[in-house]
Amino acid sequence: MPTFTGEEAQNYDSRITKLVPGYALIHQLTGAQLLALYPDSATILVVGAGTGKEIVELAQLNPSWRFIAQDVSADMLAIADQHFTKLGLQERVQIHHGAISPQAYQADAVLCLLVMHFVKDNGDKASLFKQMSEQLKSDGHLFIADLEKPATSFEREAQLIVCKQLGLTDVGEQRMRVNLEHEFYPVDKMRLAELLDTAGFGIAKPFFKALGFAGFVVDKQ
Repeated sequence: MPTFTGEEAQNYDSRITKLVPGYALIHQLTGAQLLALYPDSATILVVGAGTGKEIVELAQLNPSWRFIAQDVSADMLAIADQHFTKLGLQERVQIHHGAISPQAYQADAVLCLLVMHFVKDNGDKASLFKQMSEQLKSDGHLFIADLEKPATSFEREAQLIVCKQLGLTDVGEQRMRVNLEHEFYPVDKMRLAELLDTAGFGIAKPFFKALGFAGFVVDKQ
């Protein structure tokens, strides 16, 4: 799994919007569902919080929400901490670097957006799903969005065409082709269902689909 250090961390926010068709919509739909579920207070764990942009946007939706920003990249979290401090959000956000120990938190919701496809399906995906389940309250919700295995023979090519339309350079396209082949570990819906069931989650309910990417909300069982 990449650690996003140095320049990768600095350039992440400007790069990711060119790599994920519907990137802004994923976050808009997630935020709307959280607001419908938790109009009052809530504790939201964001796994792979990165530079904190996601939390900044969510914090504007509801001033009563509190957040845990988790990431394996110290450089990304340092950028996030600067954003939180600048915007006066530091009292509402707890930063957590590295893996989360069992039952460290009792969150109302866990967000894991555009993270899981970086994790190998060699036990690591199952372990991360279990960690997230352990942090949720009994009636909690998991929101996930990730790259899936292609549904058609031309989906990946169409995905790259859209990325070019979003501003991805020729060099970026070649890098993305390599990543799609060697650096990402997408699963199909059947495998996702198996992983969720093993971790104590129910059926994944879709709320987003755009070419290779899909988003789901899942209840803890």
